[in-house]
Amino acid sequence: MPSRWRQLAAGPLRWLLAHRWGGGSLISLLLSIGSGIVVALQYDPAAPFYSTGAIELVVPYGSFWRALHYYSSQAFFLLLLAHVAVVLWKNEEQFRRGPWIRLCATVPCGLLLLFTGYVLRGDATGEAAGAIAEHICLSVPLVGEPLNDLLFDLSDSGLRKVYAHHVIGLVALGFMAAWPHLRRYTARWRSHLVLVLVTVLAAVAVPAPMEPNRFGLLFIAGPWFFLGLQELLRFLPPFVAGVLIPLLPLLLLFWLPTATRPRAWTLLAIGCWLLAYGIFTALCLLRL
Repeated sequence: MPSRWRQLAAGPLRWLLAHRWGGGSLISLLLSIGSGIVVALQYDPAAPFYSTGAIELVVPYGSFWRALHYYSSQAFFLLLLAHVAVVLWKNEEQFRRGPWIRLCATVPCGLLLLFTGYVLRGDATGEAAGAIAEHICLSVPLVGEPLNDLLFDLSDSGLRKVYAHHVIGLVALGFMAAWPHLRRYTARWRSHLVLVLVTVLAAVAVPAPMEPNRFGLLFIAGPWFFLGLQELLRFLPPFVAGVLIPLLPLLLLFWLPTATRPRAWTLLAIGCWLLAYGIFTALCLLRL
């Protein structure tokens, strides 16, 4: 590559690596929690679809608060993934196994926070995602039924347990896992004013999605990060497609602190998993 093109390519890459993705993720999480409190005060897990719709129709500025909660939650998770990717690429942080595993636990906590938010909507997307998640839990050998009773139990408890996990349990677990890290690094609002402004403008201009139940559909897509898993379920047993394969990149992350020489191979394996999951997601999108 000519030196001129190499310099042009190095500029954006240098910006991506220097950008404070972790701080942006924390700011988005705080926006999500603040707007989520407003939404939660009006939400009824006994009538999820009705109460979600009523938030936009009855509550003053309800559509804005619900959209702000939705878009800030999406931004939180995407920026968290970007932060993890930059940390792995730069290879500047050296963690002991225990603190590293605890810190990596924030990723599944964030994913489950986002997922339970979709389920709590009570619309076609939420119902489909909840039914698939419950089926996957029940497919786990030996502990499937107790695991489902702990996490979902939609058939018997409705959305009561999912609601408790979303507003209390997962938030508490995520902050417990990230607290030692958050004590070392702080996020400044002034450094992320553009992010806050874009999120607020998106909430004002674009309502949060709400898909009513429509009979006669042969395929209902779940959340965007769930599409690859839905496609895998067409070819593999639920336990393999819904548990073993999604756990693989997390286990590889856990392995990194002790992977000295094979570290590059571990990162390559994570990259290959992401590429394969992206392909299955694209295949699922083609069915829409």
